[in-house]
Amino acid sequence: MLKPGAQTIEASAYEVIVTDDSKEGLAQQLIQEKYIWATWVKGPTKGPAANRNNGAKYAKGEWLVFIDDDCEPGTDLIKTYSHAIINYKEVRVFEGYINVDRPQRNFMEESPINTTGGHLWSCNFMIKKDIFLKTLEGFDEKYPFAAMEDVDLYYRLKKLGETVEFLQNACVIHPWRLQNRPVDLGKKRFASLLYFLKKYPEKRKKYNAAYFFKAFLNMGSGLLKNAVGFRFRGFSKRIIVMFMQLYFALRVSLKKHSNILQKNTAN
Repeated sequence: MLKPGAQTIEASAYEVIVTDDSKEGLAQQLIQEKYIWATWVKGPTKGPAANRNNGAKYAKGEWLVFIDDDCEPGTDLIKTYSHAIINYKEVRVFEGYINVDRPQRNFMEESPINTTGGHLWSCNFMIKKDIFLKTLEGFDEKYPFAAMEDVDLYYRLKKLGETVEFLQNACVIHPWRLQNRPVDLGKKRFASLLYFLKKYPEKRKKYNAAYFFKAFLNMGSGLLKNAVGFRFRGFSKRIIVMFMQLYFALRVSLKKHSNILQKNTAN
């Protein structure tokens, strides 16, 4: 939906860059043979954060629009972002509408959804290139796993006092992703969260034991009703993920007390 003629704006008004993070460069031949209107570049093979930063460096324009390779952009995506540049002259960051293509069928299906704003998920947003590359120096590539980089970017923007405008007509459809190894994924995301909290200690007030206990309760709410609707697909894994939240609550609580003890000992 980004090919010339698919968007409701002239193809000359935008460029499409595909940064390929596979070690083998698997997308190169496909792009160069079937999608000649797109530019293929070799990624650094260091994860999504580094790969997005890599693609941004090749952009010729003043603005960057990020979407994921599994997203289906709406036909008005680029036009909506283009009009926003004109209509919101003081705004340098915009987030788009993200929704799924069908109802959920399995507890282990997940997707980033942003229908009202306030998230800045990395699969659909626009930012002025100079603030992204020069002021922010892109996504933080030091996160141990692919999680929290967009939360980090959003937080840094808010600390700078940047306004983020939500554009409902800048739409992408993000398909459900079936997570087959939720325990490993949960541990990786928690490790990235710990890095985030180390970087921003003030955010421990939000991501504390109560935060994970609330997540545990929310996952349990309507559990049996959804289980029937999903025909119990992913039910056992959902239970495991639920109780992982209690484990994470304990971990952050112990880490908090450990930091307090270290501080008191130092004094």
